[in-house]
Amino acid sequence: MPPRVLILGIGNLLWADEGFGVRVAQALQRDYVFPENVTVMDGGTQGLALIPYVQESDVLIIADAVDFGLAPASLVEARDEDVPAYLHSGKTSLHQVSFQEVLALCKLMGQGPERLHLVGVQPVDMEDYGGSLTPPVKAQLEPAIARILAVCAELGLAGWRRPKGNCTADALDMTQYERQRPSAEEACRIGDARFLPGDPR
Repeated sequence: MPPRVLILGIGNLLWADEGFGVRVAQALQRDYVFPENVTVMDGGTQGLALIPYVQESDVLIIADAVDFGLAPASLVEARDEDVPAYLHSGKTSLHQVSFQEVLALCKLMGQGPERLHLVGVQPVDMEDYGGSLTPPVKAQLEPAIARILAVCAELGLAGWRRPKGNCTADALDMTQYERQRPSAEEACRIGDARFLPGDPR
């Protein structure tokens, strides 16, 4: 019986490169078709709510922005026991703390993936609220997708390109998201000025 594969993009679109994993998942959903036992999911920042989906998988492939301590926009892969270690040592946001818990709880309950695979990028900027991916990180989308497709092919579950013109744009589409972003003058990108250090005026 073929393994059940979950390709999970995690992250937050609202904080620039933090949205990398979600953008990878969206691109895979938009551009590729997979066998029925492969699921591509935008996991966002759902954390513990992802437990049932992770439990049902035999192979879990995670796409995320992770601080590997490498050069900005570096693309890194980790497998099996190295994946939780990377997520633990390279926390960039709260969703990674909760996703470590997801993996730990699934292991404790004896239900979950037998194989783990992480495709991660070293973020450049995660403090630009409302910003899209920085250009160097955006350039790693296709390489990350290629690595995920290669893992699926190794499992005998290759994806193939979806015919163009079959998907409709939505508000979360990256091009649409970037086009509709207000200017820095219209919307503060770093926080409420009343709570920032410096001259209170």
